[in-house]
Amino acid sequence: NTPTHSFLNVYTQADRVMALGEWEERWREDQTGWHRPHVNKMLESNIEKVLDGRKGVKFFFPLCGKALDMKWLADMGHSVVGVEIAEKAIKQFFEESNMTYSEETVSALPGAKVYKSSERNISLYQCDLYNFSSAIEGQFGGIWDRGSLVAINPRDRQKYAALITSLMDKDCRYLLDTLLYNPEVYKGPPFFVPDEQVQSLFGKSCDIELLQSLDALTDREKARGMDFFTEKVHLITLKTN
Repeated sequence: NTPTHSFLNVYTQADRVMALGEWEERWREDQTGWHRPHVNKMLESNIEKVLDGRKGVKFFFPLCGKALDMKWLADMGHSVVGVEIAEKAIKQFFEESNMTYSEETVSALPGAKVYKSSERNISLYQCDLYNFSSAIEGQFGGIWDRGSLVAINPRDRQKYAALITSLMDKDCRYLLDTLLYNPEVYKGPPFFVPDEQVQSLFGKSCDIELLQSLDALTDREKARGMDFFTEKVHLITLKTN
């Protein structure tokens, strides 16, 4: 049983800010400890719940990095749209996946570029996430949020939740990965996001189901002073009424 850790101070990290340039710098310097060289296990084990029998689902990946999950879904016949600030991450994704790609400007997003795979239905936008909207690519039937809500500046979470819900079509199934740890011992990112916060961000407009809770403590977290590190996966769907 995972302890609830309800004593944790949700405000400890409230003012922590990472500028977009800092994220780009981390990619330039290959300081990308969050990237996994395999398909995410939480996505693999919950994919049937997300698909719910649907074929050809259009997936959104906020802050996509170069996640292998995107190719995995595209190989299954789904389409993928991602948003990422770091050009290096996008180019590495295509190169490491052995895909050719085109690069275009986006008239509706000044300064943005979109990179499209020639072999698979994958379009990755290089832009500030908050400049993206349903006007660009419509709404989505699936969202995989791993390393996105936990990476954005905590003060931006309301704005983030509003964007994500605006991108959900009526049948959208949004898989959200969150982390629990003691924010007094590690400043983030990734930031800790307690269940109460997930509820306050999405509970008014969405139903939230906890699918999985996992003890994810490794030597990496212990070296940061953590004595517990819990990964949770939630399935979020728009309320029908």
